[in-house]
Amino acid sequence: MASPHRQASAHQSFEKGPILKLAKTDIHETLNQLNARAVPENHPVATQFSDTFGEHTLFLDTEGLSIIEPAQEAEDERPTGQVVKLASWLDNTHTQLMVQEPEYTDTFVVLRRAA
Repeated sequence: MASPHRQASAHQSFEKGPILKLAKTDIHETLNQLNARAVPENHPVATQFSDTFGEHTLFLDTEGLSIIEPAQEAEDERPTGQVVKLASWLDNTHTQLMVQEPEYTDTFVVLRRAA
């Protein structure tokens, strides 16, 4: 798994928010919609990023490391989350990450299936 590097002052405007760990069913739904893999909670990179950004479920993909933030939803819609990129790969072998200013992407995922 990757080792994170810090970019000076890159994360200062992102407030460390509440715990936003996804339930197992939401992780499964997210993985079905994104070409990513979940970072195990006990992995050292998870601890390092939770110290900076709060406790979240972390995902790695070809772009880098991301989290899912709750998105606005209409009352008749299923819950969705927006992908927020926290770090980019420094190399083509995907072994080192550079922390960056959180980037709210245009990618959204449906979290829980309607009953």
